[in-house]
Amino acid sequence: MGERLKGKIAIVTGAGQQPGATPGNGRATAIRFAQEGATCVLVDVNGDWAEETRAMIGGDAIVIAADITSEPACQSIVAQTLDRFGRIDILHNNVGQSRGDRATPDLDADVWDRLMTLNLKSMFMLCKAALPSMRAHRAGSIINISSTASFAMRPTVTYKTSKGAINTLTQHVAAENAHYGIRANAILPGLIDTPMAIERRAQESGRSREDIRAERDALVPMGYMGSAEDVANAAVFLASDEAKYVTGVLLPVDGGLLLKRG
Repeated sequence: MGERLKGKIAIVTGAGQQPGATPGNGRATAIRFAQEGATCVLVDVNGDWAEETRAMIGGDAIVIAADITSEPACQSIVAQTLDRFGRIDILHNNVGQSRGDRATPDLDADVWDRLMTLNLKSMFMLCKAALPSMRAHRAGSIINISSTASFAMRPTVTYKTSKGAINTLTQHVAAENAHYGIRANAILPGLIDTPMAIERRAQESGRSREDIRAERDALVPMGYMGSAEDVANAAVFLASDEAKYVTGVLLPVDGGLLLKRG
């Protein structure tokens, strides 16, 4: 057990995960936060999945089952956290999805709305809800999960657009709140071996997980996909006082993928 986040209260969205052989980014981050001394508020639309994470963490972690595409739900997450713990030190916005995304002429507008609401609007609503308390305490770290897709060429439109907007939202929140002592940064994962990445592709393509992993490994300059723990370790740094002078940063965790893609 470390102490880099000792005594801090952290909201982690997407803290549960669909079944799979590897941890997802949200679960891995919650576990690493707890290992470094944080008390975690585990938010997921599927309460059972978040309870599985809580069982791994133990301690004072609590679960809030909530749909973060609803503004009242976002406000309730913050209110419940403040009622229980009195403050919010870390807001880790992890939820995102690309299911149903298409090339621009093939995309249904309802799918655009659904993905933009889940990927982008939810982060705005949670930032909006958490910032008054962080401003009152004149401290806080907001970490938004973006993607290298925000910079790289991609065959579908909504995921890339939403992640690019997350970058802009992060920089705006950082500039807007720096004088309150609040930091906002984004992590841009590349190809990561998570259930969301592997299981969905296996189901949709009918291919083996091994083939999908090998194909994705070959795309990365370092020769292999990253793990959710790689993303989680970056989040620990950005959440900690070691990064007290770091704000507005878009941090790739990608094994050099952006160097290859440009």
